[in-house]
Amino acid sequence: MNNFLELDEHQQQLADYYSRRSNTYDEGDFHPQLAHSLIEYAGIQRGHKILDIATGTGLVAIEAAKLVGAEGRVAGADISTGMLEQAKRKIEAANLNNIELILAPAEDLNFPDSSFDTVLCCSALILLANIPAALRSWHRLLKPGGLIAFNGFAETSFIAGVVLSQVAHKYGVEFAFNRATGSAHKCGELLRDAGFEDVEIKTDRGGNYLNLTQAKALWDINLKHPLARPLLQLESEQLERVKAEYCAELEALVTDKGIWNDITTFTALGRKKASST
Repeated sequence: MNNFLELDEHQQQLADYYSRRSNTYDEGDFHPQLAHSLIEYAGIQRGHKILDIATGTGLVAIEAAKLVGAEGRVAGADISTGMLEQAKRKIEAANLNNIELILAPAEDLNFPDSSFDTVLCCSALILLANIPAALRSWHRLLKPGGLIAFNGFAETSFIAGVVLSQVAHKYGVEFAFNRATGSAHKCGELLRDAGFEDVEIKTDRGGNYLNLTQAKALWDINLKHPLARPLLQLESEQLERVKAEYCAELEALVTDKGIWNDITTFTALGRKKASST
């Protein structure tokens, strides 16, 4: 695995952020469940060749490698060296030899056309600067009839991010968070515009209640995320006003059970047109 990669500013921020999170990324069941759901919907078969975009700690890649068996191969690409190091350790511990880890941006993968049966991207699509261009490039990498599957979250998902976006908008600050994948329609249009057909969207509704202290504490966590960096362009006094309004909005949402934290997930599946010959 090549350990040097030239990245633009946005990509470098993402790489550094996820490298810092790499030691704790697998804690809890949230990320493992997302990965497992994506794998289940994709219907991976023995012998398939799989490309796992933004492979992270290898949650998707490792499960896929077990399904494709010795006859198949999995390529896992990521820009975070910290995440890939975690994936490498887990792959060695699982004694798997059919996974190749690649330090490379999702938008610039050096594979021949029609290399893969399936392209997977677990909860990372919104991190890309140019989603349509990335999807078109992945379309090229799929074999005719091959499947793409990605998951993303509704615009209503993760209440702290929703409230933060709404308050920031009042101060002229815009950031995407879940906007690109915010509805089943949006997910479907992304795939159709990139040339995929037989598009299907699976919706999984879930969530949990947060107490007010937990919800307010998410301010610091969200502010560290690269997608929220536009907020840091505000003057310190403005940023304090944003924080005060953020906390006030959360207080208004408190019920006797707490604050409902919606986590609606869309899994989008599409196919590259099968060869006519």
